[in-house]
Amino acid sequence: FTDVLSKQLICPICLEIFNKPVVILPCEHNLCRKCANELYQPSLFHARTTMLVSSGRFRCPSCRHDVVLDRHGVYGLQRNLLVENIIDIYKEEVSNTSPLPPPPPPAQVTCSDHEDEKVNIYCLTCQVPTCSLCKVFGAHQSCQVAPLSDVYQQQKDQLSDGVASLMAFSDKIQSLINELEETCRNIEVCAVQWKQRILK
Repeated sequence: FTDVLSKQLICPICLEIFNKPVVILPCEHNLCRKCANELYQPSLFHARTTMLVSSGRFRCPSCRHDVVLDRHGVYGLQRNLLVENIIDIYKEEVSNTSPLPPPPPPAQVTCSDHEDEKVNIYCLTCQVPTCSLCKVFGAHQSCQVAPLSDVYQQQKDQLSDGVASLMAFSDKIQSLINELEETCRNIEVCAVQWKQRILK
């Protein structure tokens, strides 16, 4: 049950459990207010996504519905207190039922060619992570590189955008299925009515 619930509490932008405050959009989808604010500000997202983009509005990442904001920006969106309460209950339930030790800090990856040199850049030409010395003295001198953290964030944003597109497509398919089921029910009702008329 907790696994199913946790999936319903995932923000489509940061792909993590909603961080409070949680805001509800006019289309009834939810976002962390921090994520909504990032989505709303072109200066933060301009080069990383195509979801955005005119002042005073943005598109819901789940259904692509246009969200028009007033002069208060994302702070004018209503908080979803119900979801926030559910998050509190969920976190309390998880902490009570499965107390886990804190995860160890991630190990810092070092370069295989330069001992003790941290891997901190990404070679865009070879599409591999590497270190600064490899760019200056090593095999990637003539390659185009970028900070590893920037590439990570860009790929995370692209993944988030892809997930949002898939969710929107899934919603459209479900809507089409519902329409077809309704059509089938109407046909069955009409068939019964015509059969009754013929028998009379």
